[in-house]
Amino acid sequence: MPRFNCENALDFAREMFIAAGVPPIEAQRVATSLVDANLCGHDSHGIIRVVQYIKAIEAGILKPGAPFILLSETPSAVAADGGWNLGQVQAYRLLEKLIAKASVTGVAAGSLKQCGHIGRLGEYAEEAARHKMAFLATVNNHGFGRAVAPPGGKVGRISTNPICVGAPTKDNPVVLDIGTSVCAEGKVRVNYNKKIPTPEGWLLDSEGRPTTDPGVLYHDPKGTILPLGGQQSYKGFGLGLLMDMFAGGLSGAQCSTPGVESKSANAVFFLVIDPAKFAGLDHFLNETTNLAANVLACPKADGATGDIILPGQLEVTEKSKRMKSGLSLDEGTWSQLKELAQKYKVSLPDSVPN
Repeated sequence: MPRFNCENALDFAREMFIAAGVPPIEAQRVATSLVDANLCGHDSHGIIRVVQYIKAIEAGILKPGAPFILLSETPSAVAADGGWNLGQVQAYRLLEKLIAKASVTGVAAGSLKQCGHIGRLGEYAEEAARHKMAFLATVNNHGFGRAVAPPGGKVGRISTNPICVGAPTKDNPVVLDIGTSVCAEGKVRVNYNKKIPTPEGWLLDSEGRPTTDPGVLYHDPKGTILPLGGQQSYKGFGLGLLMDMFAGGLSGAQCSTPGVESKSANAVFFLVIDPAKFAGLDHFLNETTNLAANVLACPKADGATGDIILPGQLEVTEKSKRMKSGLSLDEGTWSQLKELAQKYKVSLPDSVPN
């Protein structure tokens, strides 16, 4: 697989977006988000998405440069319309407003409809933590992409609906960023592009039978992704169902709905909390830091392998490694990017030795 240093990958992604008509500041924002996802080990939300986003721009679905439109606003709440601009652009605009509001009121919540796919939710929790804020977020697919069936079902009814919760400490923040399905759809797409099977326990075929063929999500008759916890997990499916209701119901977008046109889009719900307005920031940081340290110091069971880790720690470790070793792309994704780069006359990045 070709490998690139992160600076070259970032320059390439940014220039691809600019060539496709994205304003330079917005192109930088989105490219940075995608490369950061690769660095953190989440290739499903990384440069693989360049092709998806540009195709959506070409189709007129996404509209670079569209403004952030306030639909309603109170001292602690915002509902906004993204005008179908790229998701990372509008999601950061929402987050910036909520951080400012939470610093005054203690809690601020906001929703966003009609924006593109906003990428890895964990990066927004990390940004909130840089401002010493706690964070909770979810998204749905703006009504489409119903890839998860209820326990006992064989046809998708909700999207993969991630949930992200983050808390700052005196060190790295603790960030839980998970899908309410056993995996993100993008992780299945990575395997599909690589032409390799998915792990057992991820997918069901169109008849509700276990399969490792990633193509069941992309060819009719379509299969489904299992809910978090497995085929009979009412907990995982129930959590995803409620996140769908929050994202669609609070934003003015749709919850997962039959017949909705496929879009590269999310409906968004963010909640930002300023600990300084509760028991105090010092108390919060002391408690979160001490608890995190206590968890890491837990004695290991006999036969246990690997280190005890905190949510978000794998991303920090992987980012440190990949900053040195570079980013690798599967041949399927690289072929699509080369074809698109030729179309837009963008120079390919230089690769580095594997």
